[in-house]
Amino acid sequence: MDFNTGLSFVAAGVTIAVIAVSIYRGPRSFVQGIFVAGMTLLAIEAALTGFVYRAEALAEFLFWQRQLYIISSIVPAVWLMFAISFSRTNYAEQISRWKWVLLLAAAAPLCLIVLFNQDFISLVLAPHDSQTLFIRIGWAGYLWHVLSVIISIAVVMNLERTFRHSTGHIRWQTKFMFLGIGGIFAIRLFTDSQVVLFNGVDTGLYIVDLGALLIADLLIFRSLFRGKPLESGIQLSHQFLYTSFTVLIVGMYFISLGLIAWILLHFEWVKNINLIVFLIFITVIVLAAFLLSDRLRIKRKRFISRHFKRPQYDYQKIWGDFTERTASVTKTDELCSIIVKMVSDTLQILSVSIWLVDEKQEQLSFGGSTVFTAAQFEEMDYFRQGGVKLIRAMSTQNMPVDLKGREDDWVSDLAHTYPLETKESQIRYCVPLNAAGQLIGIMTLSEKVFYESLTFEESELIKTISDQAAASLLSLRLSERLRQTKELEAFQTMSAFFMHDLKNLASKLSLVTQNLPKYMDNPDFQADALKTMKQSVDKINKMSSRLSLLSQKIDLSFRETGINDLIASSIHDLKEYVKIPVHQSYHPNLPVLMIDQEQMHKVFENLFMNAYDATGNDGKIFVTTVLQDNWVEVSISDSGCGMSKEFMENNLFRPFQTTKKQGMGIGLYHCKTIIDAHGGKLSAESEEGKGTTFRILLPLGRNRE
Repeated sequence: MDFNTGLSFVAAGVTIAVIAVSIYRGPRSFVQGIFVAGMTLLAIEAALTGFVYRAEALAEFLFWQRQLYIISSIVPAVWLMFAISFSRTNYAEQISRWKWVLLLAAAAPLCLIVLFNQDFISLVLAPHDSQTLFIRIGWAGYLWHVLSVIISIAVVMNLERTFRHSTGHIRWQTKFMFLGIGGIFAIRLFTDSQVVLFNGVDTGLYIVDLGALLIADLLIFRSLFRGKPLESGIQLSHQFLYTSFTVLIVGMYFISLGLIAWILLHFEWVKNINLIVFLIFITVIVLAAFLLSDRLRIKRKRFISRHFKRPQYDYQKIWGDFTERTASVTKTDELCSIIVKMVSDTLQILSVSIWLVDEKQEQLSFGGSTVFTAAQFEEMDYFRQGGVKLIRAMSTQNMPVDLKGREDDWVSDLAHTYPLETKESQIRYCVPLNAAGQLIGIMTLSEKVFYESLTFEESELIKTISDQAAASLLSLRLSERLRQTKELEAFQTMSAFFMHDLKNLASKLSLVTQNLPKYMDNPDFQADALKTMKQSVDKINKMSSRLSLLSQKIDLSFRETGINDLIASSIHDLKEYVKIPVHQSYHPNLPVLMIDQEQMHKVFENLFMNAYDATGNDGKIFVTTVLQDNWVEVSISDSGCGMSKEFMENNLFRPFQTTKKQGMGIGLYHCKTIIDAHGGKLSAESEEGKGTTFRILLPLGRNRE
């Protein structure tokens, strides 16, 4: 067995070991299933590469090469699904958004190798003094490798996007997972692009892919033993387009590729270009792991602070970022997520969590965390049962509390709360979030990257951040309470509208039942009674059907209506309630209006009933209609008791404000709402002891639309 074949089977074996460890340490989840499937395909791919190298005859070589291409057709699609699912709490939404891309990524390469096999490989060459073969590809093979390049870019872009959204413990735990998988597809991007550029496959490039797989396996091993990266969850924004370093790097790669190839070909001492590529790959991976180190960032800050007299923390930038990121937040969970990420990034603390205290100061709920998700919080019995001890202990504190060395009962319970196995996740500090004299929440912190204690400067910074965070959380809580109050008020108002209409109908039916014994045998009374009951039933049915819409704005159904006829109809329907004559004076040539007959009928009924209630049987009621510029004016006047100037200025047209002893204060507010919805105006003139006049202005403009 030669070196190439041995390396292939070693890579396959190590990949299988990674699968076993991931199954042992990982949860039974969709993401783990995709990961296992992807690693299994990579192991099969590595094994098939070994069989390709072992082939002695051309027919055997082409057979194993075709099997390798079939498996390699599925690999990118599976890993693309993993890339858009890994560490994302909303992976189902992401998969739904990418479903057609995933389907195309799986089907297109497979169709090219299965349906166009004759056009996939055109020629196999064995260069002199070379241990590798050169496979000249046809149009199907060329298109297959182009698709592989595109899908590899998509995989790396999605991995980059997820990593850039991660922070704290999740970032620390998943860093090597991202480097490993990203490295596999970064090197595939190189090897596939070589095929596209030179229109053929150098089997020596398979060694580069195998070497990258081995390095990736070691990095994934490192990630799996840091914790359980496949359990991590990051909430990504819905934004799809974003600044991506992947696109920039790929563009720079293709631009420089030609120049590098030209330089290498002109230097004869470069004997094995594939080895050079692999060494460059290892260098890039090591450099990336080094640059992404949280400890490196801490050292850089200290170096600048020590040698250039710059403060370790840029307070102006920190405060500006906090204000900018939280100014437009309207949900508590989003605010908590921003706060924990900010604290983690600023102080290099991997584990930061916020627990919200209920208003009774008896229970904790999940706010946000860099360690785990809300689903994992449900498994923590301490925060459901023992949270009272922590609340009582923190309610008397103002500064961050260092738990190291404390022997309180609640401290020992809290130290064993987090279901994580790494030292980086253990709680070291508890920070009270106080606002307006009450405990709003509790922030828990682990130690810093170097397992160091917080300095006085850092404690003061956390205290400042926690005070502002508590104020923001309290503001959201009060806003939510105000919103609920307004919703309840709106519900009560709309319910009162409904009850007011029922009250009017009940008044009509009450008059019928009162007169029923006296006029039961009168045919005219029977006809009027049946008509009143039918109208009342119809209105009740209509109100019931519209009850679901009461919480929304009034739904108007416009149709051509003669306003004089509608007023006369309203007066006729009220003849059993309004016992005095209504003096009517109508403009003879009013144009028809586009109005909602049912709603305007309510307005006129309500105003006439109010006029009668104000005058009694000894008063007078007048109604007139006139044409005034582009308006139709309806005036309803009475000679009743009138209203005080103070009531008109402060309470008129407001809900639940009335001068009637038995009134609900809904009628006039309802009337004004209906008139406003028509684009009209409702006004009143009144004087105590001299009566009241209501004027309705309805626009003609709607009639001409």
